[in-house]
Amino acid sequence: MTFENLQVSIQDRIATVYIYRPKKLNALNRATIQELHEAFKGLLANEEASVIILTGSGEKAFVAGADISEFSEYTVEEGKDLAAKGQETVFDYIANFPKPVIAAVNGFALGGGLELAMSAHFRIASDNARLGLPETSLGVIPGYGGTQRLPQLVGKGRAMEMIMTAGMIDAETAKDYGLVNHVTTLEELIPLAEKLANKILNNSMQAISVAIEAVNDNYKDGINGFETEIKNFGKSFGTEDFKEGTQAFLNKKKPNFK
Repeated sequence: MTFENLQVSIQDRIATVYIYRPKKLNALNRATIQELHEAFKGLLANEEASVIILTGSGEKAFVAGADISEFSEYTVEEGKDLAAKGQETVFDYIANFPKPVIAAVNGFALGGGLELAMSAHFRIASDNARLGLPETSLGVIPGYGGTQRLPQLVGKGRAMEMIMTAGMIDAETAKDYGLVNHVTTLEELIPLAEKLANKILNNSMQAISVAIEAVNDNYKDGINGFETEIKNFGKSFGTEDFKEGTQAFLNKKKPNFK
């Protein structure tokens, strides 16, 4: 896959997606959002890619925000359409992606950048990371799921403070809040992401896929996550991975999942 604003590589079943707009601190524009959708759609169909690491190019920024120059003159309807299409094609798409997605946050993750990181299934950060939702300082609110996912991750009070003050928090504070799982040096960020990805690869990708669905359903209005869990738990008994995993356990062997 070749893109103008992304770099995508696959090695040993791990796909790494770099957002590559170094002159713009990897800010999201419409073209990059479309390319992200195309990249993830391609990775969904690619059997060589089982786990995805999402990160930014360079040392300064994961994604420093949205490209404000593109929407500064938008009307009400254009603004609404911008948020709706972005959420559908990228942010919700990644959040519900059936393959694990790890966000490796290097440097600034602001506005749409933090929203992109929050759409991943979990996040790790380098010690130079700075995270925040500064939209209210521009006279708007987060439009790519920030008002919904941030409270889910850090709690209502902390989310309200971050959104209202438009301030940034450092990596250690983000870890304390539960926004990121691990903090490491910039040099060790991708190696740590790969280490975690390899731990994931030891397990049943089929089981992980339906576990993602069950966890996500707990946060969706009108859907009973417990019912999804029961359904997917039952379905697991009909898979080859279940037979392989249980037999390997009983025979004290390492499972060989397909």
